[in-house]
Amino acid sequence: MNVTRRTFLEMAAMTATANIASATGTRKPPRRPNIIFMLGDDHRADVMGCAGNTIVKTPHLDLMASEGVLFENHFCTTPICCVSRASIMLGQYASTHGIKDFDTSLTQEQLRLTYFNLIRESGYHTGFVGKFGVGKDMPKDSFDVWEGFPGQGNYFPKGEPGPHLTHIMRDQANHFLRTAPAEKPFLLSISFKAPHVQDDDPRQYLPSEDTLPLYAQTRIPPPIGAGSEDINRFPLSIQRSENRRRWGIRFATPALYQDSMKGYYRLVSGIDSAIGSIRETLAKQGLADNTIIIYSADHGIFNGEHGFAGKWYAHEESIRIPLIIYDPRLPAPVRGARQQETTLNLDLYPTLLDMAGIAPPSVMQGRSVLKHLGSESDDGRQVFFVEHDFPFHGFIPSSGAIRTDGWKYIRYTDVAAPFEELYDLREDKHENHNLATDSKYEHQLNTLRSYYETWKKSFLNPNRSPWRDPVTNAELKRNGVA
Repeated sequence: MNVTRRTFLEMAAMTATANIASATGTRKPPRRPNIIFMLGDDHRADVMGCAGNTIVKTPHLDLMASEGVLFENHFCTTPICCVSRASIMLGQYASTHGIKDFDTSLTQEQLRLTYFNLIRESGYHTGFVGKFGVGKDMPKDSFDVWEGFPGQGNYFPKGEPGPHLTHIMRDQANHFLRTAPAEKPFLLSISFKAPHVQDDDPRQYLPSEDTLPLYAQTRIPPPIGAGSEDINRFPLSIQRSENRRRWGIRFATPALYQDSMKGYYRLVSGIDSAIGSIRETLAKQGLADNTIIIYSADHGIFNGEHGFAGKWYAHEESIRIPLIIYDPRLPAPVRGARQQETTLNLDLYPTLLDMAGIAPPSVMQGRSVLKHLGSESDDGRQVFFVEHDFPFHGFIPSSGAIRTDGWKYIRYTDVAAPFEELYDLREDKHENHNLATDSKYEHQLNTLRSYYETWKKSFLNPNRSPWRDPVTNAELKRNGVA
């Protein structure tokens, strides 16, 4: 069944109306849906059971995917938390919103245009729980209920053995659901710290006590992507960067690798358990039939691939992230769908507004994903831009990239000599074989170089829309980079 966005919304509204009529014996116009938007930190796309991972235990995320829609090609445009979260809040690339470090806060005009402020102004009761992640100034007054915190946060804010931060956030979210006013729809944003490391702790990953038995007898296999020796093909500036230092304290020995991966998986399972508790509260409060739940992440992470830890570069492990949308009003043919269209973190902004019935402002650069729900759309995104221009040069070398469905070009912009990567993703999905120096692929290299330059320049011209693909799919095919 090919369900267009308009048909989907009409069917969802009819389903919601029918549910109300069935429950009350009367027919009322459906109220706008409640929305819960949950965000993991460093949660890469392949660390869910529903994504094919046979080790990690994520039963509640898997259930959400089976009852909703799993987007299998969802990406972030800047793989670092502060920048990606700003892109989600504003629906813009970093070159547009200008937030490129941990200290820069949203301006008052940017705050006015955030998804949470526009949705609140439209009549929603709003709350925020967890890691805000953008700047030092916390926008407490932009929410009806504020349980957010600045910076990285601490997994044990009251000291070990607990309570654990994921449990604290779970309880705060459940309290919000139990006390939300019945006369208004609500928007609850939940931004987990998990599964991010505790940067100032030598143990790195600090899961909750109840998850410690998980994976205790499991051996986590080595990364299936490029191995640690792959670091040797990169320039010294990258070999000596923060990615490599963090690899040394997480993955340098087999024992470290096992400890780190089990801790990472336990933190993901902790999020999953919290989601189960939140869904249970929705059911007990009679809210489940009209509450949309979205789960995504700010970016992925290297778990040893290429000899890296952390994120920051434009390889798949770093930029490919989960996106699950569960809407109880979904028509039956759509449930369990796996969408292949390319979607981006900045698409969440117009999607959230779309769900609340709000037209996005013109400064928005994303696209609502609702049109893809259950539909094999032929007008999806064909190419996108990745940028990472962290201001502390040498700590994390700056880079940018162009990705199409089949090819990726990466350029490092502040190394001693320009370093480039070119990958044929259909033949080399783990990005093991850099084709940038192979003369057989000179045409693809030059083509993607030109697209990179076109995209960079488009941000400098206020009369050009950089979020509109600078090339068409037909042109991508003509140039052999589709």
